[in-house]
Parts: sequence; C-alpha cells; structure tokens
Amino acid sequence: MFSKEFLELLTDILKSWQVIAITIVLAIYMYIVSYVSRAHHRPMSVKKVKTSAKKEKVEQAPGPEETESSLDSNDELGLEEA
Repeated sequence: MFSKEFLELLTDILKSWQVIAITIVLAIYMYIVSYVSRAHHRPMSVKKVKTSAKKEKVEQAPGPEETESSLDSNDELGLEEA
C-alpha cells in the first residue's frame, strides 16, 4: 500500500526534534488550561446557595429611601409617571 521510502520518511519526520518539542509544548499547554479551568470552577452547591440568597434580597420590598431616590431621579430627568 505505502512504499518503503514513504514509511521511512514518515518515521523520520515523527522522530524529529521539532515534532517532539511541539508535542511536549502542546501537552504542557493543555495541562495548564485544564488546571486553570478546574481552579476557577465553582461547586454547584455554592452556586445554588448564592442564587437563592440573591432571590431573597430581590423579593424584599424597597424601603422609603429607595422609592424617594427613584422619584428624585425621575424629576431630574424631566420624566412623568403614567
């Protein structure tokens, strides 16, 4: 199927120092990328607790300071409520 010369050329190319060096560099790069992605990955349980805490804060009614400040900002902009 392949000639003997072609197989010898292919093995010489695969054994060259450039191919070996690039392979090692790519392996180190993939190791670093996977390490960083694992380091920045948050566990699911912590994520659920944070989102439920945020929902509770959003569900609370705004205080009188918050409603007055929103009315003042509308007056400054010249907006009218419908």
